[in-house]
Amino acid sequence: MKEQINIPTSKVQRASKFIKTGAKVGGNYIKHYSKKLFDKDLNNDELHQENATDIYESLSELKGSALKVAQMLSMDKNMLPTAYQDKFSMSQYSAPPLSYPLVVKTFKQYLGESPEKIFDSFTRSAVNAASIGQVHRATLKGKKLAVKVQYPGVADSISSDLKMVRPIAARMFNLGRAELEQYIEEVESKLIEETDYGLELERSQEITKQSSHLENVVFPNYYPEYSSERILVMDWLDGHHLKDWISHGPSQELRDKVGQALWNFYDFQIHQLKQVHADPHPGNFIITTTNQVGIIDFGCVKVIPEDFYEKYFQLMRSDVLNGDFDLEKLFLDLGFLAKTDTPEQRSFFMKIFVELIDLLGKPFRSKEFDFGDDEYFSQIFEVGDRMSRMKEIRHSKTARGNKHGLYVNRTYFGLYNLLNMLRSKIVISS
Repeated sequence: MKEQINIPTSKVQRASKFIKTGAKVGGNYIKHYSKKLFDKDLNNDELHQENATDIYESLSELKGSALKVAQMLSMDKNMLPTAYQDKFSMSQYSAPPLSYPLVVKTFKQYLGESPEKIFDSFTRSAVNAASIGQVHRATLKGKKLAVKVQYPGVADSISSDLKMVRPIAARMFNLGRAELEQYIEEVESKLIEETDYGLELERSQEITKQSSHLENVVFPNYYPEYSSERILVMDWLDGHHLKDWISHGPSQELRDKVGQALWNFYDFQIHQLKQVHADPHPGNFIITTTNQVGIIDFGCVKVIPEDFYEKYFQLMRSDVLNGDFDLEKLFLDLGFLAKTDTPEQRSFFMKIFVELIDLLGKPFRSKEFDFGDDEYFSQIFEVGDRMSRMKEIRHSKTARGNKHGLYVNRTYFGLYNLLNMLRSKIVISS
């Protein structure tokens, strides 16, 4: 894969890249509709493929928060056409890597030495590259190590990148400034945390220690003495990324074992630790040679406030849909309904959210759940598609939900998607 020798870091450079990409996409549309004049049956597949390629190439050069958004979108099968999902999923661990001289520059800036002087061996080319940083393999005193190196400038560009995203998001979701800000602030705070490798080191060690008793889950050891705010060193875990492991055709027994380990890991974090690894995409998990789940990235961790936790998980109770449960008050507390809603709006959104929690909460109201049930996921996608076309939702000026729900929901959507990929049958303990 071709390496990058630099990253646009200034506001002008990054804004210019966004504008050039917009012009390319506009050109693709002109070309598409010109062809359609002569072929009325032409579908959008070629258009989606060209746009996905142009947008991904641009975002992968920008890296940082721009590429992170693509990675997040790739996890939602209902959000984008297949061409975009396939292209954007490359950002999970196959983005274009940085050239070696830039890696050396980062080492000298933060650790005072080049990697060759710190480690016994160090791969000049990255073995994995994602949105925030890339991973090199190293050895030291007989130990195999993974060395994560952050891309230069990504931490400083987060706020300016999101300022460019704000008006686009406002138009897409038809939200006013005040409603939009609470969500953008939550995303920005998490992205800033992801660029703080010192914080990631602290959380990695803390959650690893607290979760060490869980069956079939393994964690690398971390090395603070060789780490900094832009470099993170840990043990190398031998195995395959989750998607690659699945492609080798494991038995149903192994799929269930791995899926159960993932479910138990998330169940423990959310209900016991009240903080959770909130980035469950396939690139963040290694299935080891002994078919255990290796957790290799704690960059995005959501701390769950106690008051939000108490309200949110009432939605999963077995009696929540009973007539005597005060669901309207709970929806108001969680921000699904607004005090300013008209009676018609309240009735409409009550119906919508009852349907959602009935569907999405099914695993929690089961003793055992088959995440390989494609009919269940088809229902989720159908509801999502139907809601996206409802004028009451598209024209609503009120943000629905709670900012803390953004990453908790993202965690569960990601976990459901992983378990569906695995086609696992899960024993639900919570």
